[in-house]
This record gives sequence, structure tokens and C-alpha cells, in this order.
Amino acid sequence: MIPTPYPQLLPMGILMGFKDYGKYDAVGLAGLVRSKDVSATELLDEAIARTEKIDPKINAVVVKHYDHARQQIARGLPAGPFTGVPFVLKDLELLQGTRTTFGASIYQNDVADHSGTLAQRFLDAGLTIFGKSSSPEFGLMPTTESRLFGPTRNPWNPNHSTGGSSGGAAAVVAARILPVAHASDGGGSIRIPASACGVFGMKPTRARNPLGPDRGQGWAGFSCAHVVSISVRDSAAMMDAICGPELSSPYVAPPPERPFAEEVRREPGRLRIAFTDRSPYGDAIDPEVAAAVRDTARLLEGLGHHVEERAPVLPADPALVMTAIVSANTAFAVKLAEMRFGRAMTDRDFEVLTLVSAMRASAIGAADYIAAEIDAFRISRALAEFMQGFDVFLAPTLCTPPLRIGELNTMGPDLSHVAPTLRRYIPGTGMFNMSGQPAMSVPLAWSKAELPLGMMFAARFGDEATLFRLAGQLEQACPWKDKVPPISA
Repeated sequence: MIPTPYPQLLPMGILMGFKDYGKYDAVGLAGLVRSKDVSATELLDEAIARTEKIDPKINAVVVKHYDHARQQIARGLPAGPFTGVPFVLKDLELLQGTRTTFGASIYQNDVADHSGTLAQRFLDAGLTIFGKSSSPEFGLMPTTESRLFGPTRNPWNPNHSTGGSSGGAAAVVAARILPVAHASDGGGSIRIPASACGVFGMKPTRARNPLGPDRGQGWAGFSCAHVVSISVRDSAAMMDAICGPELSSPYVAPPPERPFAEEVRREPGRLRIAFTDRSPYGDAIDPEVAAAVRDTARLLEGLGHHVEERAPVLPADPALVMTAIVSANTAFAVKLAEMRFGRAMTDRDFEVLTLVSAMRASAIGAADYIAAEIDAFRISRALAEFMQGFDVFLAPTLCTPPLRIGELNTMGPDLSHVAPTLRRYIPGTGMFNMSGQPAMSVPLAWSKAELPLGMMFAARFGDEATLFRLAGQLEQACPWKDKVPPISA
């Protein structure tokens, strides 16, 4: 069994000083509430105090509904695995009675009239939801710099991006405002900010966690939701709490053999691990990132795993597939707004990139959309065949250190820089959304400039268990929880 690196419960009768809040992950904080060493109100007050102190420097919690959280506690929290732990949703998830803007000016004052299934499962787990974290408009970009709220800044260096689209969530966790926060991933949006901010991020298997009731699937099945966290066990315990089908689920993920929280404590055994220090296009990547991949491969060898330099050959271009699928979905989102407000949307309502993406959908056409879905299947098939020979595939999450703020400008008239920047920055994350395979970003390296460099590990479809076991081993071998950014609580 792998021991946990996190504190156990305090001795009975000893109250936790707030200075100790940051020493605990969410599982640990929930244990303190259960043992009555601290109350849910005290934890919420501490999280709010940390938000008020740190958030002006990073701009990550963009919707604050503190009273809503206090009312949750006053009504009585359900007895769940995370009862009393403070939490924020990404600003793409509906929570009844609170603002959800999707990062878009047109929706800046919208109040949800119902909750998403996922939000309800977070509530049922006992979490106290006091705000929403920032996202780029509709979650479209791998950086979090919406026109509505402005840029979210990286706690490691405020001149750099947090990544996206769950950039606010990753910044909140990195800055130790919270130990865990909701995130979602349609092309890398859990793993990208986890890498950029130096936290742990697991993208689950397709259909592991719910997306309803308003969507059966997102982005042709590419999109999924989970959390970013400091500890591996928080991610695993949260998946246990929220996973499983819902009414009308179009398909379901393979059921786990045992609770994911148990997997973190199990030895992974000797895994067959393939790795590459190049992009999926065969391009060379940033030398520091490439060196970090090789260092990680040596670390894995030292842990007893079989490690071999190999990479899948893709039969289609993931970027072209993603462009077709995302453009069509963006066009639908804009159409919904036009139907609701009874007029054409302009750049006063949505950012230029959103409108251009929507217009591109009409040029792509229905037949091209089907062709993109088939190419996504071909990529998925190639990855599944490749993984027949390996348990895990290692690659860089990002192929450069985190971008600088403003480097990916989605609001100017010239968007010609967007595609080449994405190809250079995030060429390898989206293919695992197409395949539906689980993939995680693990904070194992930092650049000379002290910017995080996450390592991405992918496993076979439905096999989060192997990834959680490996992550638990890596958390012990190369611990990251005490490596704290300059901007933190």
C-alpha cells in the first residue's frame, strides 16, 4: 500500500488553527468536519478570506455568491464524502439561483433557473459552493483571458497565462485558496491549466461523469468534467462521489473494479510505458519541456517500470478535426443566443473568435462535420491499437512553458496567429478527447524560470485505475504539495 503524504485527523478536542488550513487536502478537511475539530462555517470563512486576499492578484473567482453558500450550511449539508469543504464551480456549469456567464458579455447577468446534474452531485457530496471560477468565452481557448472578466493570472508568474479553459480553477488550487475545484475538458481544458499552474488534473474516461440535463454529450463526445486538485486522492475520491450515468445518458463508461480512492493506495506494479518528447506532428518542442519528459522517463525506470520511446502514428490531423467539431458547436451556441434575444449577435455580445468560429461552421458544412467525426474515430482507433502494447503513454502536457498573457489574443481583427500558436502549444491533448481515454497532467517539473511543466499520462479506455495508481506512486516519489507559488494564501 502507498502511504498518503497528507496529514491525518487532529487529536480529538484540538481545534485546527486557520494557519493549518493549507496543510490539508479536501479529504483531510472533510475528516476534520466529521470529527468536529472544525465547522463547515469556519472552513467557508477561511476560503472566503483567502479569496478576498489573493484573488485581486490573480482574478480567478469571477462570480462570488458567499450568501448562497452560507444558506447551504444553514439549511444543513448532506452527509457526503466532502461535507463542509468549500468549493467553486467553473463558470460554465449551472447552479440554480446563481449567475453563470459562460465568460460571455451577453450572459453576464444570467441567473440559472436549475442546476446541472454534475453541480447537484457536488452538492450531494456535501461541498459548499461559494463561487464560480473563470473560463474563456464558452471554454474555447487554452488560456483564460475573457473580455468580460479580463485575464486570469498565473500564481507562479502573473505575466503568464494559467492555461484554459479551466484556468480559474487551476489558479485557485495552485494559490491554495482551495484544495480542489471543478474543471472540464473538451480538448485539454483540465490538463492544460493543471500543467500551467502546477496542480494535478485528471481527464476521466468519456461518460464517466455526467454532463446533463441540458447536454447528452459535449463537442461530439470530446467534452467531460471533473476537478483539478493538489492531491491525487482528492481527485480519486471526487470521482467516486460524482461518477456514474444519469437519466438519458447516451452511453456509459466501463464500471470500475473498486473505488478509485482505493486505487491511489495500491502499488501500480511494473507498467509498460511508452513516451515521446516530440509533438504528435513530429515537431521538436521546447528544449526544457523535452528534457523534463526524458527526466520523467528516467524516474519511471527508476521506479521499476519498463519504459520505451515510442509514439502513436495518427491517421488524421487532430487540429482539423477539433476545428470542425468546435466550430459547429459554437455556431449552435450563437444561434441559441440569437433565438433567445431575437437579433443577430455582434462583437458587443461575443468575442471576435467566437463569432469567427461560428461563421466557419457554415463553410464547413454537414458533410464535412461527418467527415471530422469519422477522422476522430480513426484517431481513436489508432490510439487504441497503439495502447495494446502499453499500459501508459507519457508525453508533455504542453509543448512550451505557459504562454504569456496576451500572447493568444482572441479579440483582435487578425486571428491568423491562433492556429500556429495552438499547434506549438497544445498539439497533444485533444486526441485523447477524441478517443475518450483517461489522461492526466502530473506536476513533476518546473522550468528554469520557475514555471510548472506538467507531464501527461494516458491509459486505455476506462482505465483510470492504472493512472491513479501510478499518480499515487509519483506523488510519493516526487512530491509537489509543498511547492507553493509566489502568489498564494
